[in-house]
Amino acid sequence: MWVVLAFVSALCLGGYDISKKIALRDRRVVDVLTCSILISSLILSLPLILSRLCPEWMTGTAFYVPHMDAQAHLLTLLKSCIVLSSWVFAYISLKHLPLSVVSPMQATRPMWTLIGALLIFGERLNAWQWAGVILALGSIFVFSFHGKSSHSLPATDNRYYICLALAILIGSCSGLYDKFMMRRYDHNAVQVYYTFYQAAMMLVVWGIDRFAHRAKADALNQQGHNERLSFDLRFSTGWLPILLISVFLVISDNVYMLALRDPDSLIAVVSTIRRGGAVIGFAYGLIFLHEQEPRKKIACMAGIMAGLVCLALGSI
Repeated sequence: MWVVLAFVSALCLGGYDISKKIALRDRRVVDVLTCSILISSLILSLPLILSRLCPEWMTGTAFYVPHMDAQAHLLTLLKSCIVLSSWVFAYISLKHLPLSVVSPMQATRPMWTLIGALLIFGERLNAWQWAGVILALGSIFVFSFHGKSSHSLPATDNRYYICLALAILIGSCSGLYDKFMMRRYDHNAVQVYYTFYQAAMMLVVWGIDRFAHRAKADALNQQGHNERLSFDLRFSTGWLPILLISVFLVISDNVYMLALRDPDSLIAVVSTIRRGGAVIGFAYGLIFLHEQEPRKKIACMAGIMAGLVCLALGSI
């Protein structure tokens, strides 16, 4: 059952990546990220309220949110900081890099999670897993080199690749931390409260950013420029993709955490399957965004996915 849940999470994660790419067109990262987290908090507040007001109805259902002690809240707050920092770097890289570069690179996260499992949890690789690591690493090197050369980004734009690398590494740490958390605490409670903590932190960040942006706009207006502090949220171009970000993320995270609660589940396999959803975003970037040199990118992507398949086969 946990394998099926991992595939459901992968499908939702693919839709999540596409929604992010659409929402970030002509919009600032901090605005999109703040709005999507707030919407996710509103969605998750419903089962929490029902669990507190009608515990006799909710207990035993898939949506019941139990109480958490102080230690659990502190550990959940730490998870919020880890996930939020990974998201910030991921959103920045996604806004400035092609989706067919970001999605395959994000798909390599399970490999780094597996390496972390080797070092931290003492897991051992079998022949299939070693083959997957070697194949995936080789494809990542070729893809990274090709991605930078084909888009001819200036040297200053290397910071976006650094942001992508940080998003992947921090996200891998998040996966290892998830394994620790899900074996000890209820997945619904962790998801609800870590989303609330993220929303609180992002509101502070958004307020500071908004104040700084307004001050800059006022200074430009005093110099005769017509600078406006705008945030376009028309339903057709603003709210819909941001709403889809929240919906896809809530479902993907919930079934992912539920899969990890299974005592037989393996974080390496779950993460590998989940990141397989990058194929959806990859196909969207090539078909609808008409990104350059698709054949070379498909070849590199095939190598990465082949490595992930080997990792999955060796971990089942």
